[in-house]
Amino acid sequence: MSRIGKAPISIPGNVEVKVDGNLVKVKGPKGELEQKIADGFEVKIENGTLEVKRPSDEKDAKSKHGLYRALINNMVKGVTEGYTVEQEIVGVGYRVTVTGQNVELALGYSHTIIFQLPKEIKAEAKSERGSNPMLTMTSCDKQLLGQVAAKIRSLRAPEPYKGKGIKFKGEQLRRKAGKSAGK
Repeated sequence: MSRIGKAPISIPGNVEVKVDGNLVKVKGPKGELEQKIADGFEVKIENGTLEVKRPSDEKDAKSKHGLYRALINNMVKGVTEGYTVEQEIVGVGYRVTVTGQNVELALGYSHTIIFQLPKEIKAEAKSERGSNPMLTMTSCDKQLLGQVAAKIRSLRAPEPYKGKGIKFKGEQLRRKAGKSAGK
C-alpha cells in the first residue's frame, strides 16, 4: 500500500473542502483551488481529516493513490500558507522589473522580454546595488507557480562557464573549467 496515499491530511479550521463527485474543491484565506481525480477514487472527510481511498490494488490505482493525496495536500497547504519561488538573475546588465502582471526582463538579447503572468501569481522584483536582481513570485497554486518559474528560467538558462542566466535561489550549478591557456 502507498505510504503517502494512506497518510491522512489534516484540514485547518479556516479551510473548506468540498467533494463533488470526482472534483475536489479547497477554499481558504489565500484562494480557491480545484482538482479533478480519477473515477473510482474516494475522498472521505471525517473529524477534520481527509483520506483518499483507492478503488483496487491494480498497478494504475496504486500509482495514482499517492499522487492524488499529494495534490490535495498541496492544495490545502497552498490556500493556508501559499508558495513562494525566488529566482536570481545573474549577469552584467541583466535586469528585471514588474509592472502589474507583466515581468520585463533584460537578459542580454537585443530586445527586452515581456512575460505575462497568470492572474493567480503575484510577483515583485528587488534590485540592490552590489547584488544580483531577484524575482519573487507567490501563489497558492504550486503546480502553476512551478510551471511559470520554469518557463521564466528557460528564457535564459544558466550557462556552465560563468553561471550567467536565471537560476533559482540557492540552486547549485555544475560549473565547467574554461579553455586552458596555450603553451
